[in-house]
Amino acid sequence: MIIILFLLVCVGFSDGANGIGRKGQWQLLLKNTGVVSMHMALTYQNTVIMFDQTEAGPSNYQLRKRFNGSRCTRSHHDLMDSTCYAHSVEYDISANKVRPLRLDTDPWCSSGSFLSNGTLVQTGGYGKGAKRVRFYKSCGNHQCDWVQSKKSLSDERWYASSQILSEHDRVVVVGGRRVFTYEFVPKISPGEKSFNLPFLHQTNDRNSRGNNLYPFLHLSSDGNLFIFANRDSILLNLRRNRVIKTFPRIQGKGSRNYPSSGSSVLLPLDHKDNFKKVEVMVCGGSATGAFKAATKGTFLEGLRSCGRMVITGNKNKWDMEYMPNPRLLHDMIILPTGNILIINGAKHGCAGYDNARNASLEPYLYSPKKRLGKRFTILKSTKIARMYHSSATLLPDGRVLVGGGNPHGRYSFHNVAYPTELRLQAFVPHYMDRTYHKWRPSNLTIEYGGQNHAIGYGKEFKVRFLLRKRPSNEMGFIAYAPPFTTHAFAMNQRMLKLRCKRMARRGDGWVDAVLEAPPSPHVAPSGYYLLTVVNGGIPSISQWIQFAHA
Repeated sequence: MIIILFLLVCVGFSDGANGIGRKGQWQLLLKNTGVVSMHMALTYQNTVIMFDQTEAGPSNYQLRKRFNGSRCTRSHHDLMDSTCYAHSVEYDISANKVRPLRLDTDPWCSSGSFLSNGTLVQTGGYGKGAKRVRFYKSCGNHQCDWVQSKKSLSDERWYASSQILSEHDRVVVVGGRRVFTYEFVPKISPGEKSFNLPFLHQTNDRNSRGNNLYPFLHLSSDGNLFIFANRDSILLNLRRNRVIKTFPRIQGKGSRNYPSSGSSVLLPLDHKDNFKKVEVMVCGGSATGAFKAATKGTFLEGLRSCGRMVITGNKNKWDMEYMPNPRLLHDMIILPTGNILIINGAKHGCAGYDNARNASLEPYLYSPKKRLGKRFTILKSTKIARMYHSSATLLPDGRVLVGGGNPHGRYSFHNVAYPTELRLQAFVPHYMDRTYHKWRPSNLTIEYGGQNHAIGYGKEFKVRFLLRKRPSNEMGFIAYAPPFTTHAFAMNQRMLKLRCKRMARRGDGWVDAVLEAPPSPHVAPSGYYLLTVVNGGIPSISQWIQFAHA
């Protein structure tokens, strides 16, 4: 048998193939998850962890037995006892089912990051949970559960953010209500405490519940930490506990962080400049005085503006543009094409119980490579409001999972403007339609050398996939770190456009490509990533890959 090889050029992204139905579609997956997905995270076992606060009374997932083993009855006491209800569930993507998980302390408004072995380290919360550290290590048999660490945080971390660092399995946790410090998990020395961060004092708005909570954190490719709070931002050298750069204030009035609750994303990093250009985007938020006004029943229009700023180099300035409508409480998810999906949220008010109105039902697609004024596209509207305490995350099959929504202290389904929302949806981008299957790379496999399934930094590795048609002139390979999503911020979300060194297609349609792993943990902290092949804007089903120290 003669095998014909076509030598191909490895190039970058395309904005997508032309076709019909470019506004996407919505799928209803479950009518009742039982638990509000205030927090959401995709695991490398293709499950999604979703959880809510534990101190707000019963959820809608009643247990037959408490996690301590005692039986839950139909008595009035047990029906009102929150320990007879689940407050965390694991969603199995392929089975489309949830199972209950145990939570011992309250993770209300907490943060999370994934370690190199895929373990979710979950930090902070409310009350007795404010100093707690929890771990969730997913497993194939779906029998795993939350484990609470015996070690505690130094400070209470309610409404804090976390970021995995380039040091092996070290996380930084920043801020919190009335807390103006940061600290590391784990600690390097037994006596290590938290570190004062004056920037959090400077950005704190006492009249608006902070407006600097859930600060936006992004790890720069030089290993320094970008922190955005309220309207200001800095670059922090964590090893020296020193601010090495203070950026210009983003233009316009209003605020971007909780409870104003805009959102932020780190735009994809690219091998073409050796991952040196690092650009941050911040979108939406609330008007000045929105929190006070909402407590009096007036809901001010949110912000339409977005700012983009390159945080590396010496020329740092915000370039402003505008969304089609004002938006807050929304999520920003990077799609495999490199475009940004802006989903969920509201148009008026701010975060907090019953503080927002006019749900944002239409997602926006933001295309960073298009010219100014042409970057936003309005997508297909949903009929389900996703406002305060909603979340979203990208799935390996290319859909975006969307859940949650509860602007009330307890589960409330009647006689309220926006009832507690337990339905689970998926937004399906247009390129997942069958129309594009003939251009879609399929059967993606990753070839590992030896028994070690982790790829070392800067190392070559091979991938193989099938293409029914000859490849497009635009072929890209991306690695994506799934986030921990809560309160309008996808923590640790990161996308890398990898270098393709050579590629060949056989006559039977199989394509072999040699890729280069990211050069360092500054660029890609060690851990699991979704690897996707994008052919002319049409992505494959993603496969898990692990980058680690050799």
